[in-house]
Amino acid sequence: MDAKPSRVQRILNRVEIIGNRLPDPAALFVFLLLLVWGLSWALSGVSFEAVDPRSGQGIQVINQLSGPALTQFFSVMVNNFSHFHPVGVVLVAMLGIGVAEYSGFINAGLRAIMAKTATWLLTPMVILVGIVSHSAVDAGYVLVIPLGGVIFYAAGRHPLAGIAAAFAGVSGGFSANFVPSALDPMLQGISQAGAQLLDPNILLNPLNNYYFTAVSSIVITVLGWAITDKIIEPKLTENKLDGDLSDLPTMEPLQQEERMALRWALLAIVVGTVVMVFSASVDTSPWRDDNGSLTSFSSPLMKSIVPLIFLLFFIPGLVYGIAIGKIRNSKQAIEGMSKAMSSMGYYLVIMFFIAQFIYAFGQSNLGVLLAVEGAEFLKAMALPAQFTIVGIIFLTGFINLFVGSASAKWALLAPIFIPMLMQLGISPDLAQAAYRIGDSSTNIITPLMPYFPLVVVYCQRYVTSSGIGTLTALMLPYSVVFIVVWSLFLLLYWQLGLPLGLQSSYEYFAN
Repeated sequence: MDAKPSRVQRILNRVEIIGNRLPDPAALFVFLLLLVWGLSWALSGVSFEAVDPRSGQGIQVINQLSGPALTQFFSVMVNNFSHFHPVGVVLVAMLGIGVAEYSGFINAGLRAIMAKTATWLLTPMVILVGIVSHSAVDAGYVLVIPLGGVIFYAAGRHPLAGIAAAFAGVSGGFSANFVPSALDPMLQGISQAGAQLLDPNILLNPLNNYYFTAVSSIVITVLGWAITDKIIEPKLTENKLDGDLSDLPTMEPLQQEERMALRWALLAIVVGTVVMVFSASVDTSPWRDDNGSLTSFSSPLMKSIVPLIFLLFFIPGLVYGIAIGKIRNSKQAIEGMSKAMSSMGYYLVIMFFIAQFIYAFGQSNLGVLLAVEGAEFLKAMALPAQFTIVGIIFLTGFINLFVGSASAKWALLAPIFIPMLMQLGISPDLAQAAYRIGDSSTNIITPLMPYFPLVVVYCQRYVTSSGIGTLTALMLPYSVVFIVVWSLFLLLYWQLGLPLGLQSSYEYFAN
């Protein structure tokens, strides 16, 4: 006799049903685009007292149905799509992954990993790898998340649980990492600019949140592990696998020729890594920016992350294919790339409409208005410091449902939050830590996040009926637990007086 679903499972099932009744994701973004146009028209004549912190001017909603706005929209429609960052990131990475998958390299590699990893440790391993992937910018979305599903399937577990665990690590734990990444100096730069509006002499360390985010990676891994194994995977017993699973790896032991080909492929990775490290380590390396940095957003190395991911899969995939005899000519290598691209048609359709929606939303100033008014409301409440910090976290999490970019959102909020909190005696370092929690926790439940539809596509590979509701129901427990427990953890961390990062503080004292 089947066990009766728990209350949480019944709620999640209801969320899934309601969510899957929404229009197709592509159509949903068409409706959202129309909604933005309508709201921008209705609010364009309203005068708001809110001030845009970037320009110092009053915020004015721009009517996107006006003649100039509409003609501008159509004139940049192609560029909106072709220059939309997630499109290029995903397609270039998929070219290399396609060769690695076609040749059998990914299959063999996963089987080798599975033979050495206990099944019960798969969940924390996938989440932790997802967290570390932040060092490679958006690599986790196109690499770790689909592999999470493949690894779980190969281990005889539900692949959607693997996708959910990986998504939780990559996106829900976006600000938890024990490896410094380009996100750290990016946020610090924006925070420092916001703080200097009040104190022109203040300087912040790029790793001002490093200790907190490093310890947070353990917190997120443990939380994600418990949620995946105790809530998500039991729920997925009702989601039967009905996709095309013919080319997915099994747990069969590697044959002698497969082990030999895998060694050659791994040797190619080692040689390539050594060459890469050597070429980047010298002071005059062309991988460095004008200031000699490898990790700034302007450095050629950081700009080349996605092409390097392409090579990371293409070269060993090609070597493996040649060694095993699967790739005998260039036509077969191209066939692997073509097969990978053939599965991306639906994703490209969705991305086209998302790109147009994001453009119109940005041009309308509705996102700026939402962020500024929310911050002003929080300031007017005049809560104690601990409550204010929690309010910052939850307000950021709410705004994140509508404004996905971490840098763009912080560029809007930092000039408001940081001077406001400095006047209350709260340091920019603590304000930034609070922002990072809110920004990460709700990434995984908003369809407006550009990679959200891609994760839906990953789910459809295994369960063809998967939709927005399916993924939202899977990720909602992670989002709720992350934002609540992570907020409490920050308060505890603060209470204990543990350092947030290098040269950081909790309090601000005016000079």
